Amino acid sequence: MKTSDFSFDLPEELIAQTPSEKRGASRMLVVDRKSGTFRHLHTSDFPEIVEDDVLLVVNDSKVRKARLFGSSETGGKVEFLLLHPDSQDHCLWTAMVSKAKKQRPGKRFLFPQGIEGIIEAINGDSTGPYRRVRFSIPVDDAYLEVNGHIPLPPYIRREDTELDEERYQTVYARHPGSVAAPTAGLHFTEETFTALKKRSIPVARLTLHVGLGTFLPVRSEEITDHEMHRERYEISQDVADTINRAKYDGRKIVAVGTTSVRTLESAWDTEEGCIRTGSAETRLFIYPGYTFKVVDRLFTNFHTPKSTLLMLVSAFAGKELIDAAYAEALKERYRFFSYGDAMYIQ
Repeated sequence: MKTSDFSFDLPEELIAQTPSEKRGASRMLVVDRKSGTFRHLHTSDFPEIVEDDVLLVVNDSKVRKARLFGSSETGGKVEFLLLHPDSQDHCLWTAMVSKAKKQRPGKRFLFPQGIEGIIEAINGDSTGPYRRVRFSIPVDDAYLEVNGHIPLPPYIRREDTELDEERYQTVYARHPGSVAAPTAGLHFTEETFTALKKRSIPVARLTLHVGLGTFLPVRSEEITDHEMHRERYEISQDVADTINRAKYDGRKIVAVGTTSVRTLESAWDTEEGCIRTGSAETRLFIYPGYTFKVVDRLFTNFHTPKSTLLMLVSAFAGKELIDAAYAEALKERYRFFSYGDAMYIQ
């Protein structure tokens, strides 16, 4: 299957640049896999339409304020996107650096609060943007909360604002580590969970820290030649027990977002027939032909062309149905991508 099979034309004005006026007020396209039909609702309707016998699984990773602006010794402004710490003391980081060709090992920068940073090494291709940076003091989440910026996706063409600090996080975000939001969960409000609780629908929380690769299109001609990015996830014993018990009881597993899907499918132990507990890394690439072991329903956003996320939802619902659903969304002027509208595939 070719990457070009997952391309579609998207009018620029349908790429959501800001969140909906109110959280939970976005539109929701409900896709029925059995009948192949669509319904047009709102995300606030979700607690009313989800089936009784389900377990909802969400990703509680929190977006780090990982964009950090520094100045070079000559005064030039340089942007660093901190991807992950490479030392326990948070002094050494892997970062994506702007004007990368100029940023060689040994180059020094000054950051807010008088912190200094020096580029120690180039990670990967010498022409690429990835650098290993050592800071003079720990650059931990407390420092980034004060001095960092929300790392909005590249298709949101504006500077971050205070509103993004609230709306580019899920209401249940707990564990800092993502450089992009698990965006399906952005639609859920405290009222969503209150309504689900009234219906005795349980919710389980796992953690997958979303990496930079989530933004990247597949560049290989054949999708099987794509090298999937690596992301770290964690599932506690209590959560694993909850999911395994739900599977045993015949409950349907509703994954909120593609990150929850990849975590659940990665953690499934085929031999034991259960979810494994603990922390691990995944490079699972889900595309048409994949057999799902855990997930029965999917709540997700509308994804970018040629992305691994679009391939995942095509694997889940069938490419023909997803093509039709996206055509319907385009016709009805749904908003796309991170701050856009939602789709519930049942």
